[in-house]
Amino acid sequence: MSSIHEAIKKNILILDGAMGTMLQRYNFSEEDFRGERFKDFPHSLKGNNDLLSLTQPQAIKAVHAAYFEAGADIVETNTFSGTTIGMADYFLEEYVYELNYESAKLAREVADEWTAKNPDKPRFVAGSIGPTNRTASMSPDVNDPGYRAVTFDDLRIAYKQQVEALIDGGSDLLLVETIFDTLNAKAALFAIEEVKDERNIDIPIMVSGTITDASGRTLSGQTVEAFLVSVSHIPLLSVGFNCALGADLLKPYLQTLSQNTSFNVSAHPNAGLPNAFGEYDETPAEMQSQIKTYLDDNLVNIIGGCCGTTPEHIRLIADIAKDYKPRVSTATM
Repeated sequence: MSSIHEAIKKNILILDGAMGTMLQRYNFSEEDFRGERFKDFPHSLKGNNDLLSLTQPQAIKAVHAAYFEAGADIVETNTFSGTTIGMADYFLEEYVYELNYESAKLAREVADEWTAKNPDKPRFVAGSIGPTNRTASMSPDVNDPGYRAVTFDDLRIAYKQQVEALIDGGSDLLLVETIFDTLNAKAALFAIEEVKDERNIDIPIMVSGTITDASGRTLSGQTVEAFLVSVSHIPLLSVGFNCALGADLLKPYLQTLSQNTSFNVSAHPNAGLPNAFGEYDETPAEMQSQIKTYLDDNLVNIIGGCCGTTPEHIRLIADIAKDYKPRVSTATM
């Protein structure tokens, strides 16, 4: 199968859309989240989407297939919260390796099916590595600014377990995403490099930060340029932004990034901003129109969707992206 390094030179690659948005359509109950295996588990499990890779695997495969059918080249594994730190909320730390392994395996099976249908369009699996629900750079206690709820080493150890399982399950690349604290991301990147060294392997890495508001900074206070410098110490397949903002509001920060890096650039914005009910109203056609301006301005090599996006959004993005050549960087960094 053609490598992603070859594919990204030929076309703008399409990343999938939101997993959570699609799973909400199933309206799974507590019993559905538990399945037969966890029916007697002593804690509530509803809302733990990662667990559905074990208890509702056909639903996860159906979401992956829907995105591939819509034109995605890359799907993300259902592992956004798949660390011992994230799973501690549900008392499921001991299942973390299995959750990641099985999630990657499900995505791998679907990707291989779609590649077999059209070998000229290879499909790839990105192991999704989320930011966890803790921050290494800031104190959660306003009365104790020196306190940290998690250490760099805590994160490194947790991420290393996740990375090993994602690779073992068949991921083609790793996506460190929705980065609100670059120190967390550096722990993930350190863990990835450890695994690469120990196994004597190489695996492509995507890094995607999140600009949290109109300040143009990450939650831990970094500007676009500072974020870029902080993650550019290792070779990356791509660097980019996702979540928090819609395509229109994200564009200026993407422009700054694109102008300052020689890495490939990715973007998977939300379907606009959430409404009063926390839902996303931006239509596929509206999002397509905004993404077209990215393409017109030669900003991206990988494009997809985050919160609120569906296969319908991805289909229209893929339809228009095929008419453009991948971004060619003029930056030297």
